[in-house]
Amino acid sequence: MAILQEEEQAGVPDWVVTFGDMMSLLLTFFILLFSMSEVKQEESAALIDAMRNQFGIGDAALPLTPSRALPINSAIARLASRGRAERIGAINAGDKVKAPEGDQRRVRAIRPGDDSLQGGVVDFPESSGELTAEAIKATEAAAAVVKGKPQKIEVRGHTSNKPLEPDSPYRNQWDLAYARAFKVKQELIRLGVKENRIRLAIAAENEPRNISPSEQWRRQNARVEIFLLNELTKDLEGTAEERRQRYSTSGW
Repeated sequence: MAILQEEEQAGVPDWVVTFGDMMSLLLTFFILLFSMSEVKQEESAALIDAMRNQFGIGDAALPLTPSRALPINSAIARLASRGRAERIGAINAGDKVKAPEGDQRRVRAIRPGDDSLQGGVVDFPESSGELTAEAIKATEAAAAVVKGKPQKIEVRGHTSNKPLEPDSPYRNQWDLAYARAFKVKQELIRLGVKENRIRLAIAAENEPRNISPSEQWRRQNARVEIFLLNELTKDLEGTAEERRQRYSTSGW
């Protein structure tokens, strides 16, 4: 009687299946690492914020992804900025509480210096302090703007950085700038602007309109500017003590 031998079963060993599963997991892991390395900075920051809020990590200074890490001081500065923004948002969203008032409901400076409106620019020849025909026309146009208004007027003299001629009647650039401002002041008064409204100021060559060394552009610095200031003429009348008394009793 012939003994039938069992045919060997076709297939692969069991360990090959386990090895294939492990290789698949490793491939998935490397793909995940590669994809995380390509995460943009904005997406990375959003991911870190979400993880911090979820797990309560308050001082995460470095990114949690394998991308290039920012310096620790940069990360801390970014966290501080975000904290300030969150505090501002919380304050704006909260209840509005009126602050306590002091003895004076409002503080008012006696000599504020902000310019509210430029009345005009009067150009001069570089080495001269005399008004030309064009300068007189420019002063007339400025006078039409500022005349009849209650604000104080500032007339500010400027010069270029061109050295004065040896026979110049002016001692220095400051002297020349003052001469120009004074001439414009006199012309404004002649045109009907009240003298008590005008304040003279000089900057000489320290406030240039252009810094180009070209002569054409340098000439634009030889000028006088006329401004309306953010202060009323009537508020500056009287002595300093009288002004203080007036402010303390006017309700400001």
